[in-house]
Amino acid sequence: NFQSAVVFPNKISTEQQSLMLVKRLLAVAVSCITYLRGIFPESAYGTRYMDDVSVKILREDKNCPGSTQLVKWMLGCYDALQKKYFLLSPLFTLKIQVYTHPEDPQTVTECYHFKFKYTHNGPLLDFSSKNKRNDSTITCADTKKASVLLIRKIYVLMQNLSPLPNDVFLTMKLFYYDEVTPSDYQPPGFKEGECEGMIFEGEPMYLNVGEVPTPFHMLKVKVTTEKQRMENVDKSILKHGETNVPLQVLRVDRDDPEENQDM
Repeated sequence: NFQSAVVFPNKISTEQQSLMLVKRLLAVAVSCITYLRGIFPESAYGTRYMDDVSVKILREDKNCPGSTQLVKWMLGCYDALQKKYFLLSPLFTLKIQVYTHPEDPQTVTECYHFKFKYTHNGPLLDFSSKNKRNDSTITCADTKKASVLLIRKIYVLMQNLSPLPNDVFLTMKLFYYDEVTPSDYQPPGFKEGECEGMIFEGEPMYLNVGEVPTPFHMLKVKVTTEKQRMENVDKSILKHGETNVPLQVLRVDRDDPEENQDM
C-alpha cells in the first residue's frame, strides 16, 4: 500500500525486507518533494510517520487527477523494482521531470532523480569518511539514521529553493539496462521510451541530496534545478566537489557523470 507508514524492522535480514523499506522511502521522498514544491494541493496528501518524523504521503484524490496519476506511476515503478531480473541491472533510475510547456516535455525546469543500486556483496558506503566502516555491514540503525537524514535534507533544500512556475507538468521515466530485462516487459502504466535527451530551461545546478544504504540496496536522491532558484539558498548547506561532506549539507556537482551511461 502506497499510503503505509515507514516502519524500520529491528534487523533487515532479507532482500524482500530491504526492498519493502526502499519502496516506502521512495514514496516518502517523492511525496515530500512534490508537497514542498507545491505541485499538488494539500488534499492530495495524507500524514504518516517515519519513525517519529511526521511526513506527507501522496494519495489518490478524486479531485486531483495529477496526484492519482503519480501514485499509479509509482506503483508501476514498484512492480519493476519487484521483478527479479532488475536485480541483474546494476543501476535502476527513476526520474520525475517538471516542465512548463505541455507540447515540449523534453525542455525541463526541474528534475528529481532516484537511483537504486543492488549491492550483491554488501553495500558500498560513500558517506563521509568518518562514517566508513571496514566490515561494510549496514545495521538497521544506519539505515534509519540515513533515512531520517535524507528526508530532513529534502525539507531543507525544498524550503530554500525559489518556487516553481504556477502551471507545471510532470512526466516520470524509468531507466534500466535493456539487456537484462525481457523485451516484452513494460512496467504497468509505462510504455517503451525513446532515449531522447533532456534540455534544461535555464542553467542547471546538480545537487546530491543524500543516500540511504541497506544490507541489500542503496537509494540515492539527486535534484537538478535552475541555478537562479538557488539564489536564496543558505550557502552553509552547500558544499562543492568531492570533499568530506558534513552530513547536513548538500553536495553540488558540476555535472552528473552517471547520466551518460548507456541505459
